[in-house]
Amino acid sequence: MFRSCPTRTPRDTRSERRPGQRRVLRRVLAATLTALFAIPAGVLSGASPAGAADPLNSAQFGGVNWARPGDSFVNAPVVPEGLSVSDSYATVRAKADAILTGFQHDGANTVRLPINKYSVPGTTWGDAYTGAVDAATAKGMKVILGYWEEVPNGKVDDTAAFNAMWDPVVAKYASNPLVSFESFNEPRGYTAAQWADVAAAWIARYPSVPRNRIVVSGSGFNDDVTTVCGDSRLDGTYVSLHFYAFSHTPRSYAEWVTLFKSRIGSCGSRTILDEFGGPMDDGRDYNQAGSSDNFVLYMRAVIDTAHDLGMGSTYWPALGGKHTMRPDYDWYSLYALHGTGTDLTLSVRNPTQMDRLKYLWGLAPRTPLTALKSVGVPGCLDIPGGTQQNITQVQIWNCTGATHQQWTRTATGQITVFGGAKCLDALGNGTANGTKVVIYDCNGQDNQKWTFYSDGTVRGVESGLCLDVNQSTSKVQLWSCWGGTNQKWQIA
Repeated sequence: MFRSCPTRTPRDTRSERRPGQRRVLRRVLAATLTALFAIPAGVLSGASPAGAADPLNSAQFGGVNWARPGDSFVNAPVVPEGLSVSDSYATVRAKADAILTGFQHDGANTVRLPINKYSVPGTTWGDAYTGAVDAATAKGMKVILGYWEEVPNGKVDDTAAFNAMWDPVVAKYASNPLVSFESFNEPRGYTAAQWADVAAAWIARYPSVPRNRIVVSGSGFNDDVTTVCGDSRLDGTYVSLHFYAFSHTPRSYAEWVTLFKSRIGSCGSRTILDEFGGPMDDGRDYNQAGSSDNFVLYMRAVIDTAHDLGMGSTYWPALGGKHTMRPDYDWYSLYALHGTGTDLTLSVRNPTQMDRLKYLWGLAPRTPLTALKSVGVPGCLDIPGGTQQNITQVQIWNCTGATHQQWTRTATGQITVFGGAKCLDALGNGTANGTKVVIYDCNGQDNQKWTFYSDGTVRGVESGLCLDVNQSTSKVQLWSCWGGTNQKWQIA
């Protein structure tokens, strides 16, 4: 993702290059492509040709970006949030295991990771960083390795360094069916035709990589895939699209759909929407179909369309990203990171966006109503008798799908029932073990706000205590978090 300035030059107003400039560019591009086609023997040693690829199905990719704080364009090792450049392989793997467990808990099966020349096998950080890839693949997660430039101008500036970076990556992971390769993120320094040439040269250099594990970035800021999708030299590969609201003027839901589709053309099932996002920390309700908020309209249009077209996706970012709007984190970030060392957990900043992502990934219905299942005491969060009487303590009961077992998570942290008429409430603003959890008229107080953590716990914002099931009575209460299964919940 690149957000160094608030606006981008409109696609139809970029200045024409003078003839002399065009001749220089053609010579530079020709030299670049010649170098890219010079395949070293070591890259192919022992490797068999890629052969025919399986049919493309981008919907199999459903996940998130794990980025460096401050974005991943950096002339230094690229270190995703939660990791440290001084970490060993074992420490990286342990930290990554904890963080990836959080991603998986919410349904992600894919993680997109940044690399650069300082972050590949054979470098000090790169050898440790392989722990993140190994942790992901050990969990059965797909990994997309994407190259972020050290100096972000949208072009390959040093072909030898570019090849030297990719050679060990391909050598290490070409045989791993869970790892895919995105050769260049946001190739905005090239015309669409020039970029297609560079992408084709990369594919020719690495014939051991199956085409269905190659992701070709869209042209420009990755914001249009129609050219690369239509180039026969790139057949059999996936293509990637970036699409953000901040790049465009506000518009209606229908106008967002039209614009989004125009950047995809007929390539929906081949396209991975590997960057998109919006504000996560300011209470926007992405479940609200009738919203007039531009970010909500954008997000709903993009997710609905991507779902209907069978597109893959990785949200930007889960962790990391720009600190332009907030001093300590990217306000687009899906999660907050908690803990120290390798004892790490995640909490969701905006549950309504998680609802939308689960719909996009095919894990939940379009409507946001969900059941909350207890892990340790079989059954669903339930209101006895379906009453709407205030101060009724909730319980665990056989899952029936009844209205009084259908809960909605709001952007402000409430868990509502009966169409938003009642909220899950810590009785009397209690903060002690054993405080009853009841339903009550929604009033916006912190004792009615809850945070969902990646370890399966649901914690009261005011108390910090866990939503807990009394195993003797099946009644729900607050209790100190201790890791028991009677404090673990699943969204169903």
